[in-house]
Amino acid sequence: MSLLNTFITARTTEPAAEGRRTQPQVLVLEQGRAERHYWRDLWAYRELFAILAWRDVAVRYKQTVIGAAWAVVRPFITMVVFTVIFGRLAHLSSQGVPYSMMVFAGMLPWFLFSTILSEASTSMVSSANLVGKVYFPRLIIPAATAVVAVFDFALNLVILLGLMLWFGVMPTWRLLLLPPLVALAILASLGPAFLVTALNVKYRDFRYVIPFLVQFGLYVSPVGFSSAIVPDRWRFWYSLNPVVGVIDGFRWCVLGGDSQIYGPGFALSLATVGLFLWLGIFYFRRTERSFADLL
Repeated sequence: MSLLNTFITARTTEPAAEGRRTQPQVLVLEQGRAERHYWRDLWAYRELFAILAWRDVAVRYKQTVIGAAWAVVRPFITMVVFTVIFGRLAHLSSQGVPYSMMVFAGMLPWFLFSTILSEASTSMVSSANLVGKVYFPRLIIPAATAVVAVFDFALNLVILLGLMLWFGVMPTWRLLLLPPLVALAILASLGPAFLVTALNVKYRDFRYVIPFLVQFGLYVSPVGFSSAIVPDRWRFWYSLNPVVGVIDGFRWCVLGGDSQIYGPGFALSLATVGLFLWLGIFYFRRTERSFADLL
């Protein structure tokens, strides 16, 4: 009987009246219980999720020279490069706000997406000792890596608010819709992350593919430019990239100005996010029982 198909639960009865012996623990062995109660187990192991998330954050910033500032340096330097190339040389539209503001607003959801994807892709392999020893829903491991990206995102969000004050860009009521869009960005990241994590367990050369995909995605996504420059006949299909809707929505929330959401494209991006999330979870769950053997 495989480890994933056997689930052991311990149920302790309430202590009897004072002076009586307490009832012994009851161990229930039932085939297939883990599969039926998988999602309930995710909640039951929420403390493990918190421990793994804190471990990832601590490892990322422990014994670093500039510490958490590294999370700000990457998008800031990229913002400068894209501002010079697309804003000063190509003279692309900035949607009524300073070009550097538009680029940085696109950087935040993109780096949230790319960090989750990159960190999750190797998370299962790096946790091989844990996977091979105890039972828990393996989905916890790649999901916990999202906390590191959210931590970086929060630091960059403070920088963005500072830039808004510097350039005199006043927030509007749209800012109230930012939390749902951040949640959408996380969901858009987790779907491909679960898929790539499972593939990397079986095919280790995927660790070389992910950096290329992230670098390629940076230039085909509307990070350094506005998606409004895409020709109308292609703009709907361009939104098959789930990050397009996330970035457009994020800019619409924080920048105001001429930033608009292309409705049909945003709906297509939402559908793509849902499709990738379902596909990632489905493939991860389907291959999860073999992780211990492959690792």
